[in-house]
Amino acid sequence: MRAHRLQARDDGVDCTSGTGAHSYTGLRIASVFIILATSLFGALFPVLARRHRILGLYIPETAFKVAKYFGSGVIIATAFIHLLDPATQELTSPCLSPAWQEYPYAMAICLGSIFMIFIVELVAFRWGTAVLARVGLEHDAHGHGLATGSHSAHGPEVRPAGAAGAVAPNKLEYVDVEDARGDDHTLGDPEKASEKHAAHEHTHEHGMHGVLSDSAIAQIIGIAILEFGVLLHSVFVGLTLAVDEEFKVLFIVIIFHQTFEGLGVGSRLAYMELPKKYAYVPVVGAVLFGITTPIGIAAGLGVRSTYNPGSATASIVSGVLDAFSAGILIYTALVELLAHEFIFNKEMIEGDNKQLVFAIGCMMLGAGLMALLGKWA
Repeated sequence: MRAHRLQARDDGVDCTSGTGAHSYTGLRIASVFIILATSLFGALFPVLARRHRILGLYIPETAFKVAKYFGSGVIIATAFIHLLDPATQELTSPCLSPAWQEYPYAMAICLGSIFMIFIVELVAFRWGTAVLARVGLEHDAHGHGLATGSHSAHGPEVRPAGAAGAVAPNKLEYVDVEDARGDDHTLGDPEKASEKHAAHEHTHEHGMHGVLSDSAIAQIIGIAILEFGVLLHSVFVGLTLAVDEEFKVLFIVIIFHQTFEGLGVGSRLAYMELPKKYAYVPVVGAVLFGITTPIGIAAGLGVRSTYNPGSATASIVSGVLDAFSAGILIYTALVELLAHEFIFNKEMIEGDNKQLVFAIGCMMLGAGLMALLGKWA
């Protein structure tokens, strides 16, 4: 019985030998560049548009908010529809030994991934908070300061130790510790106050490098977790496109898939508040997303004469990585995006109902469209 299960699947695909599809070779090669263009556009456009004044003049802030909330929905749907469900199918494939059918391994790997990312982020933020405490600052890693507002996901707050309240949404403020403690001897002396203000501005401009670096690292860790899960998924998307028999339908679907997912990642990158020395990070993140799927396609084209996508080895590798990536994106989507964009965000809790409905509508639209694409890919 076991030998039969290893030789062939119920759908007739040989599990021990075979190759990827060789049809539409020219179009498959062209897909490397087409997917590269669409992926880069989706990921880079929000980043570049938000940091360049010329583009910013023609693109209203509302468009960035649409992209941000739409992108959150895309990431949530990707986790469940495009990663967790395929992982379950791959790790219960008839090509695998019966032992794989005796336990929900995909769910277990996803669960382990969630806890792993939770522990990594917790340790990272504890370390960052300890470092900032040594220079007399508090680090609210995810903007829980509901007294005066809250950040969106991956928007850490830095404020003087013991100071009440939080900084304004979507901004990083680095406050002079002596000012916050009330040790300002310039009151009543306009000249000294002016000099101190100039020095304060100078400090903002040039860095307080240690503090800025620690806060920036906190943001970079958060976005790196998101990118890691998305990039693993993107490699297998490209590999599948290169070898799959149903190329035409899959190709069209993946164009939309990568554009939407790129907007999701790009909108997160665009809202990072980093000092100048780390200004390159969002661009690098967008470029990494843009090139990963084309790299997967190129790799698939290179090995399609020997690679059998229906083999036991391919199912195990793909299933394990999909399940692991699903855990990363589920944690990121529910904790970093939903909780901190809505539940812990004073603007959403106490703000205008229209703004809340608008944000939820954009998010549901993104999730709905990405979930719909799961019918074909």
